[in-house]
Amino acid sequence: MSTSPDADSVDALRSHIHSLQTTINELQKQNAELSSRLSGCCCRKMEDKIGCVVDGGGAVDGNGKSMKMDKKTRKKKDFKTGILEHHPRRYVALRLMYFGQRFYGFASEAQLDPTVESEIFKALEKTKLLVGDKKKSQYSRCGRTDKGVSSFGQVISLFLRSNLRPKNTDDANNWGLSIDRDVLDAEIDYVRVLNRVLPKDIRVTGWCPVPIDFSARFSCMSREYKYFFWRDNLDIRAMESAGQKFVGDHDFRNFCKMDAFNVHNYKRHITSFELSSCDKRLESNELWCFKIKGSAFLWHQVRCMVAVMFMVGQGLESPDVMDALLDTDGTPRKPQYTMAPEMPLVLQSCEFEGVRFICSSDARQALHVHLEDGYRTYELEAAMAYEALLTCLPQEHGRRKRCSVLNHVNMNLNVFANLH
Repeated sequence: MSTSPDADSVDALRSHIHSLQTTINELQKQNAELSSRLSGCCCRKMEDKIGCVVDGGGAVDGNGKSMKMDKKTRKKKDFKTGILEHHPRRYVALRLMYFGQRFYGFASEAQLDPTVESEIFKALEKTKLLVGDKKKSQYSRCGRTDKGVSSFGQVISLFLRSNLRPKNTDDANNWGLSIDRDVLDAEIDYVRVLNRVLPKDIRVTGWCPVPIDFSARFSCMSREYKYFFWRDNLDIRAMESAGQKFVGDHDFRNFCKMDAFNVHNYKRHITSFELSSCDKRLESNELWCFKIKGSAFLWHQVRCMVAVMFMVGQGLESPDVMDALLDTDGTPRKPQYTMAPEMPLVLQSCEFEGVRFICSSDARQALHVHLEDGYRTYELEAAMAYEALLTCLPQEHGRRKRCSVLNHVNMNLNVFANLH
């Protein structure tokens, strides 16, 4: 007796359903087995136990010290910490130092590489201090220094991984703002950990816990810039007179690069404008600097101010030119002039209320050694450059100058040695 086509289709469908059910059961068993293995994974146990940072074949603990792992752990192909969402985190401010000559500015939005910011986030990811991604970190920066500009006091704020947990869930975002010694010893040494992986021209110099509503940009009370220059034949008195005209509230649209799309208010407050000697000489020349302090600054404002100051110092303009440029009714459009070079400009410091940056003794010592080594290298390079300069001078004159510069280098190196 032959079966109908409908019956054959039903039997085939039942067989297919049975096969699918068998496959589902096998997958569920495999899933349960994998979940069991994952819960006992060595990397998870190690993270929960010590909160270590794993990078490649090595691990770094909360104090930035290398840790040894057994061979079995190293050979595990799946030994990756990933983004450590399960770790506690705290909101902190980091104080940064960087030499900007090789960077395309601080901020990384311009899609140019390298930037200081991009190098910092590479270090944060490498050390597994970043909990989640940048968008979830509530990141803010105090200033956007331009290409070639350096800083000894830039500040950023963001959430970072912590060794400590809040005492209760209600205080999870604003906990630990006052740190005692016991708590400090138990926390990650952010300065030391980051400085071990950052490039040589970027360093973290301190950290501080801050409240959740803190913003490195908008909580800043004042910023101070320094601009270094050789005195040459500049008229210091005329420049001092001109610089005082900047102090106070003024419209600085004639002392900046216009950014009409983002900026609509060009009034800024300058607290002080000073000139001072840096106690460093090259033959009869002397190194000086401008010190400009204010609540906030416009795009390229400092470099434009310095450019006009140099015109006054050279006698090309009188100090009264500042009054004319600050009078936007009388001078509604910015005159054409070239900005001062970016290399001598430094964001010296950023001031915040109640923020006291922390740096452990070990981190401070390592930072001191690093900077001293760099200073010695630059002094030797300067001596070599000066030696090359002397080859262009008459022999007797060059011999006297050579002794002078070598004494100067040795004196500076001895000053650093005495700081230990």
